[in-house]
Amino acid sequence: MQLTRRQTLGLAGGAAAVVVTGFQVTTAFASAEDATKLIMEFTGGKEPASGKITLTAPEIAENGNTVPISVSVESAMSGDDLVDSVMLVADGNPNPAVATFHFTEMSGTAAATTRMRLAKTQNVIAVAKMKDGSVFSDTKLVKVTIGGCGG
Repeated sequence: MQLTRRQTLGLAGGAAAVVVTGFQVTTAFASAEDATKLIMEFTGGKEPASGKITLTAPEIAENGNTVPISVSVESAMSGDDLVDSVMLVADGNPNPAVATFHFTEMSGTAAATTRMRLAKTQNVIAVAKMKDGSVFSDTKLVKVTIGGCGG
């Protein structure tokens, strides 16, 4: 096999880039600890309680590219019973933070629907932060048969 001048320069440039930047292999997926840390930052260090929030997700997602997710919070949406924000976390994605929804009294209800991309079978976690400082969470395990993030 004979290399052309162009191929030789390309190989030399690639080798030089590896030497200069360093060749490091890292995992592309976040860990469950990353998701927990993200949730603790969102809640201000409070441990979320169960109840008040309902996360709806399919038990099995045939394709991880578009997984429908709905979240709702039981709230009067006034006074201290106001939902400030809801965060969605996927603990096995490369970036566990998926979305954060912010609500006001003018929202009427604290409900949102979206689609997310899931890399593999994992927990999807919804965390609601109330105006009075209380936090609630709900978790669903979604089994993904075809990964959406290159999996």
